[in-house]
Amino acid sequence: MPRFNRKGVTKILFTDTITDTGYLPTAAEITGATDYTKDIAAVEGFSIENQEIETPDMDSTFVSKIPGDDSAADSSLTFYEDDVDDTLEQDLAKGTTGFIIICRKGKAPSTKGMDVYPVRVASNSPAITADNEAAKLMVRFSITDRPLLNATVPSS
Repeated sequence: MPRFNRKGVTKILFTDTITDTGYLPTAAEITGATDYTKDIAAVEGFSIENQEIETPDMDSTFVSKIPGDDSAADSSLTFYEDDVDDTLEQDLAKGTTGFIIICRKGKAPSTKGMDVYPVRVASNSPAITADNEAAKLMVRFSITDRPLLNATVPSS
């Protein structure tokens, strides 16, 4: 099984509109999305977690579990902050709704591994520090519906 490094391969985009109710974007919607990949310093969340249900019984001292409700992990993108332009702060202002598109294996047409998360920006906050590092801005997202996972990047 070939392995790869996500850096330089995975692409992360944002679009405010996807017309398909199942969240599968068209090639035009992907082309029109804002590609934030180069601006991102860190990614957290953007995954589904299951809240398992314990099912103990009187026959055993082992507590078994069954799958319960799914929920989205707390999700955020940390961006490098621009010292002149505030486009990022405007485009991803608190309350903004849209879709985070993560093309895990690249965004070439017919590539598998595209995840689409319907989101609302929960907060947009600069990370103020005296450390010797680049200025950063953290955007937290609320995932508002079950995402589309492991889809194929559409062809034109």
